[in-house]
Amino acid sequence: MHRLLLASVAALCLGAPAFAACPSEEAVGQVADNLLVNRPSPPFTGLASLEDGFCAQDKLVRILQSHWGRPIGYKLGLTSQPVQQRFGVPHPVRGVIFERTLSMRDGAEVPARFGAVPVIESDFLVRVKDDGINNAGRDHLKILQHLDQAIPYIELPDLVLSGGFDGPNLLAVNVGARLGVVGTPVPVQATQEFADRLANMVVTMVDDRGQERARAPGTAVLGHPLNAVAFLIEDLGKQGKRLEAGQYLSIAGFSPTLPVEPGRTYTVRYEGLAAQPVSVSVRTR
Repeated sequence: MHRLLLASVAALCLGAPAFAACPSEEAVGQVADNLLVNRPSPPFTGLASLEDGFCAQDKLVRILQSHWGRPIGYKLGLTSQPVQQRFGVPHPVRGVIFERTLSMRDGAEVPARFGAVPVIESDFLVRVKDDGINNAGRDHLKILQHLDQAIPYIELPDLVLSGGFDGPNLLAVNVGARLGVVGTPVPVQATQEFADRLANMVVTMVDDRGQERARAPGTAVLGHPLNAVAFLIEDLGKQGKRLEAGQYLSIAGFSPTLPVEPGRTYTVRYEGLAAQPVSVSVRTR
């Protein structure tokens, strides 16, 4: 992923056209076709702004939902400052997750080549309890009042593009949302103690050889995982959209995106979230 991020910086340095240009239906359709057969695509050309990226994303989501099921929530990318700096975007970006995205459960087995540019990442889900969350602002306790589950989650993103990409292209390819593996939910408690647990938990990824692949505290995500929820509420509001009861939010990249090796088991553990550590695993073939 670090090589891809450096490539994205190089792409930014090359500059972009000074005019807005939403990709054509044909261009987006070609990326969708490539995604569906696990074939990498070149970056979109002429994307001058994040608005262009959102325009392309809307077209891509409309195509993919006929294959991957209806949209059931959102994911955030660029949730740490170093990655934001590399992409030249001073805030997170969002994509849409589908029914198929969350169709696999703890212990699932997946092909190592599940996507065009497959990677793996420690992540985290929360589920929206009711639409009162849209009025919660940035208050952590108010946000918790409108969530009912915190869920261990391994994301299996598809970086899609073959030549590196910038912020608009990341948005255009739906922030790489594709698959994930869902663990056993932890009931949310609307208390300061639970909010502190989210901030202080330690998230690690290990493989079946016992090798630790990544480690991060809850605060690695915008200072607190619930800050990611607050950002998402505000970001959707700018486009007149609202969160709805039952939607899932993928809010935390607790590791860099890592290449997927065949024949490996990856386990993500969350220490401090519950009375005992909780985890979720995936096996690749």
